[in-house]
Amino acid sequence: MSDNLGEQLEPAIIVIFGITGDLAQRYLLPSLYHLFNDHLLHESTQILGVTRSDTTKEQLFEKVDLLVNETDKTGNPESIEAMRSKTTMFQMDVDKSEDYDRLLQKLNEIEATQGVCMNRLYYLSIPPQAYRPIVKLLGEHGLNKSCEHGNAATRLLVEKPFGYDLPSAEELISETSNNFSEEQIFRIDHYMAKETVQNILTFRFQNPIFEALWDREHVTSINISARQEIGIEGRAKFYEPLGALRDFIQSHLLQIMGIILMDKPEVLDSEHIHAAKLAALQTVEPIPADQVTDRVIRGQYRGYREEVDNDNSVTETYAQITVYSNSVRWQGVPITIMTGKALNDRRTEVKVSFHGSEENGEGNDLRFRIQPNEGIELDLITKKPGYKSEVRTTSMNFSYRNDFANPEHPNAYERVLVDAVRGDHTLFATSQEVLATWHIVQPILDDWAKGADDLLFYDQGTEGPKT
Repeated sequence: MSDNLGEQLEPAIIVIFGITGDLAQRYLLPSLYHLFNDHLLHESTQILGVTRSDTTKEQLFEKVDLLVNETDKTGNPESIEAMRSKTTMFQMDVDKSEDYDRLLQKLNEIEATQGVCMNRLYYLSIPPQAYRPIVKLLGEHGLNKSCEHGNAATRLLVEKPFGYDLPSAEELISETSNNFSEEQIFRIDHYMAKETVQNILTFRFQNPIFEALWDREHVTSINISARQEIGIEGRAKFYEPLGALRDFIQSHLLQIMGIILMDKPEVLDSEHIHAAKLAALQTVEPIPADQVTDRVIRGQYRGYREEVDNDNSVTETYAQITVYSNSVRWQGVPITIMTGKALNDRRTEVKVSFHGSEENGEGNDLRFRIQPNEGIELDLITKKPGYKSEVRTTSMNFSYRNDFANPEHPNAYERVLVDAVRGDHTLFATSQEVLATWHIVQPILDDWAKGADDLLFYDQGTEGPKT
């Protein structure tokens, strides 16, 4: 990754709220170690871990496996020590106003010690319901401003979900904007930071042969799916209020849909990409109430209710929706989006199906494999060897694993952290994009709130509910 960055990152203080939590320990800290090991972070960069408990730095690093992202599972002692030396724990009660004055004082002390003005990144690695008071108090105590020693940026990084429904998303965005500008807010969607998702843009706009076919005249359907073999894995408290529609379709897959549907921007930069993606999302029509039953499937795997200790739970672990765009480019093309847990395989992909020929009716499928075995695959109709004119489907297959001498690329959280430090918004959802995706799913949520007669049950390890 260091060969591709092409610039020196500015010095930063990365303030992690909830540093002892699962997200920080499983993803953020291992990703930060990798960045330290690749010498991508400025030498003055510091990590400040905010926690309610009196956890020490030694106790934190005893619990964390920093090497989960390393291919050989071995680490560089010098890089581990560098990261430890630049990490400081800060105990505070995030509900107490006076503790934010102490936090500001601590940040100023760090900058004074380093002798340099530093970007300040507040990473809220905490449950979404805890966001609001923290964001409000950060703003009230001047922590939304740059350092006192010069000019630098202050940025707020928040994890999904961004709201629980459309009204709560609107309220959350309004409250956040009272304390941080849109330019300061980085709404994290780690799926958008995956290499193959980014490659969709390159594939589309750098290969004119496909962009010329990217419309309703040539495409019969679009399918976006995220299949998981695992269940909720003890995350009942998180998952039960959300369900598959909010957790994956609204948060991740609709953003990917925006990339598939968007027109080519005038300039391939963050501002124009977001504008084109938003325009595409806004063309997708919400499903009318009288069509929800026909165009939406919700299911729950057997055994889920026991896991969440709720015999009456109607939370869906499987969701599939079919929507349409009213744009001239895509009008009439069905876009099916599905996700499910405890299924028979693990696979996230986008499939674009093209019209078949008049001779045999078979079309071509283009697949973007997001995980596993990341790559791009195109099914072609070819003639079988021999005297007869028999045909078969053959795949042209691009694979990161097979086609690059060094297939390693930054994981999603490494990319998120690097882009946040350098202020690149391309991979982060804007407030308007978030609202656009909620507009699409809100009628479904409203219909589901009326009852759960349409909830289907399926066995774990299967394709999902039978319809």
